[in-house]
Parts: sequence; structure tokens; C-alpha cells
Amino acid sequence: MCAGHLLLLIVMNALWAGTYSAFKGLAPHLDPGALVTLRYSVAAVLLAVSWPWLPGPAPQGRDWVWIAVMGVIVFCLGPRLQVAGVQLGEATDAAVLMALEPLVTSIAAAIFLRERIGPRRWTGFSLGVAGVLLMAEVWRPGFCLPGLWAHVLFLSSFVCEAAYSVMGKPLLHRVGTVRVVALALVAGSLANWVWDGTSAWVAAQGLPPKGWSVVLYLSVLCTVVGYVAWFVVIRDAPVNVAAMTVFLQPVLGVLIAAATLGERPRWGHLWGGLVILTGVGIGLSRQIQRGRIRSALKGWWVRAGSGVQARDS
Repeated sequence: MCAGHLLLLIVMNALWAGTYSAFKGLAPHLDPGALVTLRYSVAAVLLAVSWPWLPGPAPQGRDWVWIAVMGVIVFCLGPRLQVAGVQLGEATDAAVLMALEPLVTSIAAAIFLRERIGPRRWTGFSLGVAGVLLMAEVWRPGFCLPGLWAHVLFLSSFVCEAAYSVMGKPLLHRVGTVRVVALALVAGSLANWVWDGTSAWVAAQGLPPKGWSVVLYLSVLCTVVGYVAWFVVIRDAPVNVAAMTVFLQPVLGVLIAAATLGERPRWGHLWGGLVILTGVGIGLSRQIQRGRIRSALKGWWVRAGSGVQARDS
């Protein structure tokens, strides 16, 4: 992974870390289905109207089917599980549980993409999980699993999220990156409107301007920019290396939840965050290629549309 890609993922994980607080803040106005439908529909419309100008080749043959299936899994089923889990629990809990997603994604990549997970990454994953346990303060006498159903829903969404990397990476060698995201969003959005389009339309009419600003944040930055950026990185780098950066989300998510929702951090969050950051440092050591960040980021939009297979770093 080049330094520019690492910087890109750090920025995106900071934005994604804010989604859990956003889900919680929208709970009084939008149920999980309506929130998911509006978020991905706005993103799908933005990319659909831009289709003639998107770089890279269009899909051919069975690639259309694979992209559609991936879109329904990633942009319809998975987000509903995730939003429901957040709204039933706390944004802080969701941010902590998010630390388990890299492990799920990396194991899926090892099984389906035949990626090798080196000892440094395993050490990083182990420290990441240890950091989660510290954040949860499992040693407390009164420790229990509050909101167990909320946690089950949230953890189940990780399997759907893993499909984005596992199903998407092979497509990037044949189809323009942004076109894959655009078509997947359209497929997922159509499924969402079939699922509960009527309730989403009614909820949208009563959504206040502040709520729409949050929806735009989720749609434009966290979805359009974020999902394209993830594909740009994993096309050139192993999925398990990119997944290590997701461990930053629990640390950043706890801080954002405290600032925006008033959820009080605990000492366990501090010590757990330090362990997680150590794990990320170890897991990514010797994985970052030297080079100027500016040159690595230059022309990323053009590279996003390339259908030429890139060499894994």
C-alpha cells in the first residue's frame, strides 16, 4: 500500500466513524429502512446522472448480475442490519464493535481471494480485539452484554460488508471502479424502494433541513466518495492490509459520539484506543511503500476508472 492510499483511508475512516452518531441522531425522524433507502438513493441518483462521464469500461455479460447481487447485499441488507443495531443500542457500543469488522473482512478475503495474512497483521488483529475488550471494560464486576440483540444485528452486517470487498475486487480488473459502485448503488436502491419505498417517501417529507444535511453527509462523503476510495485502494493492495485501517473507527467513533451525542467516554475507551492504535501500527508496518503522497494521489479519479489489473503491493 502506498502512503497516499493510507492517508486516503485514514480520512475516510474518520468520516465513516461519524456514521454511527449520525444514525443515532436521525433515529427520531427515520426508521432504519427509511434511512437506508434515502441515503443510498441520493448516492445512486448522483452517480446515475453522471454515468456518461464516469471513467472506465462498462460491465459485460455476467458482471452485470454480480454487481446487482453485490449491490443488494451491501446497500440494502447490510445497512439495515447496521442501522437497526445502532438505533437499538448506543453509538459508542457500535463504534467499539466496529473493531471486529476488519477480522471478518480479512478472513473472507483469505478464504475467497486466497490472500495470505502475515504474522504482523495477525498481531495487529489480536491487539485490535484486545483493545475492544478494554474499551468494553469486561473486568468490571457488573459487566454484562447490554442490548444483545442490537449487537447481534450490528455484527451480522459485517458479513454483508465483507461481500463488497470479496465480490468487488475481481470486478475491478474488468470494469471501471466508479461504474461498479454506481451500478451496485442503483441495484441496492431499487431493492430498498421495493422493500419500503412508501414509508421512506413519507418520512422524507417530514425530515427537517438539519436531517437532510446529515443524509447528504452520509450519501455524498460516506457513500459516493468512501466506497469509490475503498475500491481504489483494494484494487492495488490486499484487502487484509486495507482492513487494518478500520480499527481506527472505534477510537474516532467514541470521540465523535462524545462530542455530538454527549455519550461519556470511559477510561477503558482510552486504554483500549491506545492498544488498538498500537495494533494498527504493527499490522501496517512494512506494508507502506515509500513515496510522495502527492504523487500517489495525483490523478486518482483517472485510476478509479481503469479496468486494467494492477499489481498487488
